[in-house]
Amino acid sequence: MNKQKLLPFYNKNTIEAGCDEAGRGCLAGPVFAAAVILPADFENELLNDSKKLTEKQRYQLRPIVEEQALAWAVVAVDNKEIDEVNILNASFLAMNRAVEKLQTVPEHLLIDGNRFRTKSKIPYTCMIKGDGRFYSIAAASVLAKTYRDDYMAEIHQEFPYYDWQKNKGYPTKKHRAAIKEHGATKYHRMTFRLLDEQLALEF
Repeated sequence: MNKQKLLPFYNKNTIEAGCDEAGRGCLAGPVFAAAVILPADFENELLNDSKKLTEKQRYQLRPIVEEQALAWAVVAVDNKEIDEVNILNASFLAMNRAVEKLQTVPEHLLIDGNRFRTKSKIPYTCMIKGDGRFYSIAAASVLAKTYRDDYMAEIHQEFPYYDWQKNKGYPTKKHRAAIKEHGATKYHRMTFRLLDEQLALEF
């Protein structure tokens, strides 16, 4: 199946950073965001929206992105801050912090999704399904996803019951069953519905 060819930029002759996040829908762990500035002539046949790639492909692409990017940064906003400001604002915060960490200051931001909030003066454009349209957003999606997966595999060692090395904190049956049996951990987002109604109603 031929995939749509990704675009190298939105604005020509502009230092453009693609931004994306990973982990918004999880019950546990931080939300991660990445910002990536790629050369205007960057091309890669494999690079795509990280959700359309296998785990092996994502980890294959990560060093390529890191080596060939003009600048890149990855930032995490933890579950405590997510609970304080809500997940949407935490996603915006993570993306803003990733942009601030870039060694090169971008002139324009390409944001995956339909909403963004920032105090920065850098102009931005929101792109629905941008991670499947632009190289820079796809690259950011790969970095955010792989760094978050690494983190979840690490904290899985501390709390193995929750199967985080597989579900990455998403609300699977096994994850919710473990919350019911063992309770929530210090990594769980307490403002999220940790148990579904069926589990919660079983006595």
